[in-house]
Amino acid sequence: MTYITGFSKLSKDQKIEVVSSRFSNPTIVEEEFRSFHHPDEKLQSKFEEFSENTISNFFMPFSVAPNFMINDHMYMVPMVIEESSVVAAASKAAKFWKERGGFRAEVIDTEKIGQVHFEWKGEKSFLTENFEDLKIKFFEGTKQITANMERRGGGISRIELVDMTAKEPNYYQIKAYFQTVDSMGANFVNTCLEEFAKILKAYVAEKGHNEDDLYVIMSILSNFTPNCLVKVWVECPIEELGMIEGIAPQEFAEKFAKAIKIAHLDPYRAATHNKGIYNGVDSVVLATGNDFRAVEACGHTYASKDGNYKSLSDVSIENGIFNFSLTIPMALGVVGGLTNLHPIVKRSLEMLENPSAKELMMIAAAAGLANNFAAVKSLTTSGIQKGHMKMHLINILTSYNATEEEKAAAIRHFENEVVTFSSVREFLDDWRDKLIVQF
Repeated sequence: MTYITGFSKLSKDQKIEVVSSRFSNPTIVEEEFRSFHHPDEKLQSKFEEFSENTISNFFMPFSVAPNFMINDHMYMVPMVIEESSVVAAASKAAKFWKERGGFRAEVIDTEKIGQVHFEWKGEKSFLTENFEDLKIKFFEGTKQITANMERRGGGISRIELVDMTAKEPNYYQIKAYFQTVDSMGANFVNTCLEEFAKILKAYVAEKGHNEDDLYVIMSILSNFTPNCLVKVWVECPIEELGMIEGIAPQEFAEKFAKAIKIAHLDPYRAATHNKGIYNGVDSVVLATGNDFRAVEACGHTYASKDGNYKSLSDVSIENGIFNFSLTIPMALGVVGGLTNLHPIVKRSLEMLENPSAKELMMIAAAAGLANNFAAVKSLTTSGIQKGHMKMHLINILTSYNATEEEKAAAIRHFENEVVTFSSVREFLDDWRDKLIVQF
């Protein structure tokens, strides 16, 4: 494949032609890329502005999980995910817990963090003795930036000087804490931090220090927000769990608790366990136009905060009560970004009755706990593959170009059979051979 120069300067049509020409069947590939363009040219142009070098759209299923009762309020939850069985599992878990009081949730805090990373070669005492004065200048120097946020109840909470010289010579941080209300706040935080860096440079020069003493490395928010926390939980008397896949309530509760304990002890299990939580969380985050990569990075870091990577969810069995909970950091927004631009994101938020950022945190966390409950329930009873492969059956049939009649027959056949690619292939071969014999 040859090196391409000036690709970003090409028109969309030219980009499509250049990319398609790299395939063995360029005409078909070009038509395929164009077939996924939105018929409304204005909407297509809007989608293309979300990224760079766009040549087509990548479709993802937009699904709905009904019957989520959270703090006694019913929600229909939008979920964007391609993995079979996730939405079905969330819906089933939501229904199960609705009959037992639903999900309870609370936002513990919504504090975000940003840092100015810099080197200081002067005396440490200059920073420590003058930092209170510097803080005043930081607050005063960003008033124009923070005015609107403060009117909405947010702004800069506090500012600290962090000495990192024990780990790296001359390395310090200005660490600032922010409240960003209903926005995720990345642009707001970064703008404030870059202004801090300018103020710091001006202050050092004003005090007569050599400009070489200060070297600002970068100013950037942190996606690790351990104080931006939401907790969600479900609970009921053990006997109200009922028989689950032929297992008595007490035995199920104890086995379920053992599975959660394993995810606290073993990082290999914890990684898959937490991935199951993010099946639910990410799908809601995507559907509402938020940054699932930032949410996941934060969550996995939080899962390692005590030195070992472990489960984000926990369980307790006390006084005959089964309690399953999830405490997770999550910085979400309902204003700014794609929330005002993407038409389906707008509908997602409307479907959720236009929640605040705090409410959205609770909804996404509930989806995460629902999927975690469904996964661990399956693992400790019938096994994960029974339900997952049943849902995956349609994908396998589609990959083999099965007709609607063949799909219906296959679904009936595999009600009590193990689903694998080879078993589906064998079924279709037999079915088609019988049809040939008939004719």
